[in-house]
Amino acid sequence: MTNPIPERNLISPFLVLFLINAMQVGVGVLGFPRYVAIDVDYDGWIAVILGGFLTSVAIWLIFIILRRGNGDIIEVHKKVYGKWLGGFLSFLILLYLLSLSLVVLRTYIEVVQIWVFAQLETWALSLVFCALAYYTIVKGFRVVTGICFISVILSFLTYVSLFGPLEFMEMRNLLPIVDHTPIEFLKATKTMVLSYLGVKMLLIYYPFIKQPEKALKWAVGGNVLTMIMYLSVSLVAFIYFSPDQLQRTIWPLLSMWQIIEMPFLERFEFIAIPVWSIVVLPNICLGLWSTSRGFRLLFSFNQHQTLIVLLIIVFCLSSMLQTRASIDLLNTVVSETGFYLTYVYLPILWLIQTIRLKGRST
Repeated sequence: MTNPIPERNLISPFLVLFLINAMQVGVGVLGFPRYVAIDVDYDGWIAVILGGFLTSVAIWLIFIILRRGNGDIIEVHKKVYGKWLGGFLSFLILLYLLSLSLVVLRTYIEVVQIWVFAQLETWALSLVFCALAYYTIVKGFRVVTGICFISVILSFLTYVSLFGPLEFMEMRNLLPIVDHTPIEFLKATKTMVLSYLGVKMLLIYYPFIKQPEKALKWAVGGNVLTMIMYLSVSLVAFIYFSPDQLQRTIWPLLSMWQIIEMPFLERFEFIAIPVWSIVVLPNICLGLWSTSRGFRLLFSFNQHQTLIVLLIIVFCLSSMLQTRASIDLLNTVVSETGFYLTYVYLPILWLIQTIRLKGRST
C-alpha cells in the first residue's frame, strides 16, 4: 500500500458486518420477491439462499485479491495491468460505484412520490439527500461507518413488520417444493444476486479496515444477515400473496405494510417509508465516498472538491429521470453491470493475478 491510512481513520474488523449489510439492504428489499417469483414462482426462496452463498464466495474472492495487492482495487489494477490500462479499468469501476448511489437515490424518491407525497418534486428530496450525504462524508469514513451501523439497527423494523401479514398466510403457496428445472433456478439466482451487489464498495474501503485478515468472517456474516432478511421477506410475501397478486405488485413489502394497523396509527407505511430513508442513506454515502476517494487516488484530485462535483452530477441526473421506464432502465443497466463485474470480471482478475504472482516466484 503506497499511502498507509492513519490509525485514527481505521475501523474495527467487526464493523465490516454493518458496512456490508447496509449496502445490501436498501430499496431492493422492498420489491425483490416479485422479480424472483417471475423466474421460479414460489421456489424463489431457494434462489435467495443460492444467491447468498454465491455472494459469500465473491466476498472471499475480493479479500484474496485485495490482500495479495496490499491495497484497494486501484492499487491492484496498477500492479496487474500497469498504470494506463489499470487506471482505465479503475475509472470504469468508479463510474459504476457512482451509478449505484444514483440508482438508490432515484428509486427511493420514486417510492416516496408514489406512496407518501405524490406532488413532491424530485429535485427537492434529491437536494436533501445530497446535503445529508455531503455532511456525512466530509466528516470522514468513520462517520460513514457509524451511519451504516444505525441503518442496520433500523432495518430490523422489517422483521417486526412481517408479523402482520402472517395472519393471512397460506402455507400451501410454497408447495410443491423444487418444482423447476436447473436452468430456471440459475436464472432466478442471477436475478436474486442483483440484490446482494453492495459488497463491491469493499474494493475501495478495504485499506481502512484495521487487521483486514480478521474482517473476512464479519463480511460474510453481514452477507448472511442480509440473506436472512431476504429469506424472511420472500417467504412471508409468498405465503401472503397469490401468484397473480404478486405479479401485479411492484413493491410487495410496502403492500404488506399497508395492512398493519395500530391504535395511534392507521397507515404504518407513512412512518416506515420515511424511517427507511436512514436505511437508504448509507447506500448513497458509501457510493459517493468510494467514488470521490477513488478519483483522489487515481487522478490526485482533491477529494472534497471532487465530492462536490459528484454530488452536483448525481443531483442533476436524478432530477432528469422522471418516468418509470427511465428509472427501471437505469436499474436494469446498473444491475447487469454489477453482476458481470462481481461474478465474471473479479474471478478473471483473480486468475490473472494468480498467474502473474506464480510467474514472479519462478
